Formats: sequence, structure tokens, C-alpha cells
Amino acid sequence: MPTTDMTTPAASARPARTLSVTWPRWLGPGSYGLYALGLVPAAWTFTLAVSDQLGADPLKVLERSLGLWALKFLVIGLAITPLRKLGGPNLVRYRRTVGLLAFFYALFHVTVYVWLDQQLDAALIWKDIVKRPYITVGLLSFLILIPLAATSNTTMIKRLGGAAWQKLHRWVYLAAAAAALHFIMLVKAWPAEPFVYAAIVAALLLFRLVERNRKPAANRKEKVRMSP
Repeated sequence: MPTTDMTTPAASARPARTLSVTWPRWLGPGSYGLYALGLVPAAWTFTLAVSDQLGADPLKVLERSLGLWALKFLVIGLAITPLRKLGGPNLVRYRRTVGLLAFFYALFHVTVYVWLDQQLDAALIWKDIVKRPYITVGLLSFLILIPLAATSNTTMIKRLGGAAWQKLHRWVYLAAAAAALHFIMLVKAWPAEPFVYAAIVAALLLFRLVERNRKPAANRKEKVRMSP
């Protein structure tokens, strides 16, 4: 909440209230149950594909469904901090799980494209990357997610140091923006859905930038107010 010159230092330092949410133990942060729940859409979509229930072009539907879920989990992960700061539930402990689910879905998406769609033909894949910009943008998003997923554990946080780790993981905003752009470039009929996701990612990035700029300004104001 914004403060005024009449606010006491104790009041200005008071953390914003957040909703306390109690989850079942099997849905705790990093639990197998939570990962299993998050992978249900993938399992269901693969089941529909195997049973030939995805329409006339099941491969395309499978690819796009997995890619869309990757984008959804990216958006959910980016929304956790703004939600907490706006007085919503504190889900920060779930951010790592959500981020890894986003990576898993992106990996499934890329695997279906490389293995089932392009039949592991390196020359054909490279030609696609060069000739189709949306493939290039999507690949960029996936490549950014790889080091983020690889370092999303306590060991790597200690090894990199908190500051370096946070700086690295800010790249998730670029990954999400590239994924949203990939979605927009992929569609041809210009439906509203990809633009909605792009707008949400842009809003979350704007929130992040405003918060980063507001902290130094608040610190400067506090120093001026406390100076003799």
C-alpha cells in the first residue's frame, strides 16, 4: 500500500496482508500429488490422441494443446507474486512447481514437434527454424526455460548465490513474452485468445517494472523524511 509522510516507520515496514490458504498435504509444494495433478491435462490429451479423438489433424491439436498449457503455467507462475502483493493468497512456495510444470509442457510440446511432426529429421527441423519465424521465437522461449528449470533447486541457489539466481530467473519474463508472441504468430485467423495471453504477460511485466521502480523511490522518500 502507498505511504504518506504521516506514516510511521513501523507502519511503513508492516507487510501487506495476504490470505492464508490451507492445502491438503498431498498437494503441498513440490509434492508428487501436485505434479501429478498438473500433468493431468497432458495425460488426457495424449489419451485422446492415441484413441484418435483429436479431430482431423490430431498432431497439430496435440502440439498446440501442450504448448498452450506451457504458456498457462508460465502466466500462473508470473502471477503469484502480484497476487500476493495485492492481498491475495500467498502461493510463493508453489512457484517452483508451477515453473517446472511450464517447462515440462514446453518439453512435451517441443518433443512432439521434433519427434512426431518432423520425424527427428535435423535438416527439416533446421529449415523450419530458418523459414518460419514463429518456430524461431518458440525455440527461443524453450531455450530460456532450460537453464531456469536446471537451476530451480536449493543446491543451485546456494551455488549461484541469491542475487545471481534471482537475476537469472528474471529471464522467465522474456520466455513468457516469447511464448505469447509464438502463439500470436502461429495462428492465422487472428482469434482473441493469443492476444489475451499476450496482454496478461504484458500486464504482469508492467507490474514487475512498477514495483522495481517504486522501491528505490520509497527508500529515498524514507531517507528524506528521517533526515534531521
